[in-house]
Amino acid sequence: MIKILTIIGARPQIIKAAAISRAVKEKFAAVIEEKILHTGQHYDQNMSQVFFDELGIPHPDYNLGVGSGSHGEQTAKMIAGIESVLSSEHFDGILLYGDTNSTLAGAVAASKIHVPIFHVEAGLRSNNMAMPEEINRIVCDQLSSILFPPTETGMKNLEAEGFLSSKAKFKNGKSRLVVNSGDVMYDNSLYFSQLSPKRCDIIHTLKLENNGYILATIHRDNNTDDSKRLTSIFRALLDIAVQEQIDIVLPLHPRTKKFLPVNLEPATYDRLQATKRVRLVPPASFFEIIELERNARLVMTDSGGVQKEAFFFERPCVILRPETEWVEIVEHGAGIIADADYDRIMNAYHHLTGKPVTFPRLFGDGKAAEHILETIAKYLT
Repeated sequence: MIKILTIIGARPQIIKAAAISRAVKEKFAAVIEEKILHTGQHYDQNMSQVFFDELGIPHPDYNLGVGSGSHGEQTAKMIAGIESVLSSEHFDGILLYGDTNSTLAGAVAASKIHVPIFHVEAGLRSNNMAMPEEINRIVCDQLSSILFPPTETGMKNLEAEGFLSSKAKFKNGKSRLVVNSGDVMYDNSLYFSQLSPKRCDIIHTLKLENNGYILATIHRDNNTDDSKRLTSIFRALLDIAVQEQIDIVLPLHPRTKKFLPVNLEPATYDRLQATKRVRLVPPASFFEIIELERNARLVMTDSGGVQKEAFFFERPCVILRPETEWVEIVEHGAGIIADADYDRIMNAYHHLTGKPVTFPRLFGDGKAAEHILETIAKYLT
């Protein structure tokens, strides 16, 4: 029996882990035993714990409870905690997801004691080294025994960086593998979109109509912590809502809620408080965000995950960042990078709502979790 440790710490990782845990239970229970470690990087009840209940993920076997802190402090606590767990019982490998501090900590801890690392969502690049996430994903890729890029672009990035011809050797002399698995989030979107209408009634509760509103999500620190950027984004949201007479639904991330009254310019904050068109609602649950994405006319976000989910549900997307790891979405005209620039946001909205948008299959066949587990099983036996 192969025993793997799944390491998660942030909301997106919990969601990604759901696809793997589901596949282990349904297809690989006789071959693979999975244990889960939660670093506690995100510890708000609405942002983390509730997801285990909603998604049917086994509750963590380990919870480090590291909480918030500087990047160095938080990562150091995680490395120490993960190393302790990996030393306390035998694991054949660890599964890491994405690009958070939990990902980085897991990669450093496991590599030091020669536990094979399997990186889901490998090969993504924004080429912005000012982003902590870019550093995390590059380091994790370098330390991983198996890289699972979700797209052809991810494969090309890894090939350009020499990963496909790597001479690196890992535990027991094994070479590195690079496998385009497809995207586990596409697996989840197909699976959970069948359940979401039965699990929540947020569309009815908020009195929304299909294709009759915009979904917006804003949480990245370079947007929330910068007064100029935050104000520019909200000026555009307010003007689109008023000029187009359309509601904008914005589930408030705790960080965004904290900084709105502090960093929005007073006149824009007053407008936001006075309008009924920009609707600030509590953080959405997993099923609620699916329903909001599926029924929106358009999505505006600085989240990488929400960009993809918008594409999965065939909704155009205005990207509130200076770059995206999901370049396929932009290349195929289903998303436009507008950053936090008022004019670019306005132009992107009008462009995406003014012409038909296509959504080709770019993210696999909906069985990424199975491909990942098959590869790991073969690699370890």
